Amino acid sequence: MRAITLGYHDIIDPKDQAFPDPRGASSTYSLSRAEFRRQMQAIARTSAANSVVTIQQARQWGTQVPVFMSFDDGQAGAYSCAAEELEACGWRGHFFITSSWIDRPGFMSRSQIRDLHERGHVIASHTLSHPSRMSELPWDSLLREWGESLETLSEILGTKVEVASVADGYYSRRVGQSAAAAGIRVLFNSEPTSATTFVDDCLILGRYAVQAQTTEAEVVAIAKGEAWPRWKQSALWGIKGVAKRIGGQQYLNLRRRLLSK
Repeated sequence: MRAITLGYHDIIDPKDQAFPDPRGASSTYSLSRAEFRRQMQAIARTSAANSVVTIQQARQWGTQVPVFMSFDDGQAGAYSCAAEELEACGWRGHFFITSSWIDRPGFMSRSQIRDLHERGHVIASHTLSHPSRMSELPWDSLLREWGESLETLSEILGTKVEVASVADGYYSRRVGQSAAAAGIRVLFNSEPTSATTFVDDCLILGRYAVQAQTTEAEVVAIAKGEAWPRWKQSALWGIKGVAKRIGGQQYLNLRRRLLSK
């Protein structure tokens, strides 16, 4: 099976002061609502439009290649901007919530999370605390990150949550095994790939990151399954992986400085 997932973070409306961007509008991962709308409308005009579904609608899909929309961290702009723009196209998305950030300024409230669920969006875990180097956590800490987050979200929704995404891109097979052990059945990581695998009984999917500098043409091409923008992300991912292994904490410190500019 193959699947294409577009991975977003902050979708903000500079005019909407009720939902500030907690990372700042200049973040590498921040898109304006207007830009996000243009991207969604551009995809809607292509053959990929009918492929945009949720994992709940396409748990087994054979040779068909679904397109999933995902949003990390649980920021308020995902609720006030992204969900509405998706719905305008007749689509629903996957909203990955860092559970310890719920109700903080700039992040979704419990009632907003419940509202998205009732509107047909997938609410999923993005860990308890968003650890910076998840793949290096001890086993007990991994189980706590998944377990407490799933418990909180399941309590909010009144239904079992079994979908999640890896925080900060630090995925390993051991992270997948811990997710499966915690009861997660679908886990998205940050590797730019359309290939899917299983770890124990947990389905593992990659994602193609959409950043502030990602062009509308690139987003549309990825959604349509074209090769060139996906190969580019894969090559950069490989380089980044080497930097992570060599740089360790220094890599993280540099990354934080760059993302804050």
